[in-house]
Amino acid sequence: MGLLLMGIIMLASWLVGWQLKNKFEKYSKVHLRNGMSGAEIATKMLHDHGIYDVKVISTPGRLTDHYNPMDKTVNLSEAVYNQRNAAAAAVAAHEVGHAVQHATAYSWLTMRSKLVPVVNIASNLVQWVLIGGIVLIQLYNNTTVLLVGVVLFALTTVFSIVTLPVEYDASNRALKWLETKNMVTREELSGAKDSLKWAARTYVVAALASIGTLLYYVMILIGARSSND
Repeated sequence: MGLLLMGIIMLASWLVGWQLKNKFEKYSKVHLRNGMSGAEIATKMLHDHGIYDVKVISTPGRLTDHYNPMDKTVNLSEAVYNQRNAAAAAVAAHEVGHAVQHATAYSWLTMRSKLVPVVNIASNLVQWVLIGGIVLIQLYNNTTVLLVGVVLFALTTVFSIVTLPVEYDASNRALKWLETKNMVTREELSGAKDSLKWAARTYVVAALASIGTLLYYVMILIGARSSND
């Protein structure tokens, strides 16, 4: 049952990722009538929100776009930074949405930021602890280590769930600004909405995958403890 669940989640993740790639390729061909690049879109949105201490910089790679609250930088992949299309506008505005969240102390982002140090530690340890826990169950019927692994994995699962409102809110802020400031035409806005919708679904699938994996290890733990009774 657990393997079937993981297979379904993996298939869903692949399908969403494939669809996201297709959407971005499609809307990369919808050129902005205003002629602005992703970098220019990001800078204007920052300034329109009264934010002048955040830098917009180019970062290598594809789909490497992110906002870094530590050094207050909106990092746009080279394509997004330079291109002038609906997909680039959507991504650039979305990342600035995170900067606006930071500037306004958005509660879900604050919670997520506080979890980062703990989750980084948990992520580095959890795989080995889970493997060790299963081995110890097989050898000695000892469930303690697996319990620790489940707790560590639960922390990463909570992080993936908290990420959902953060991402959806950033997209909503981006789309609202693009529309109210007349930065895009109706066709361009439609492309931006579709792009961000599929980008958000990648986080939904990731959260579901994390929940499914957590339940899988919980079932192993419960089964091992039941056999010891």
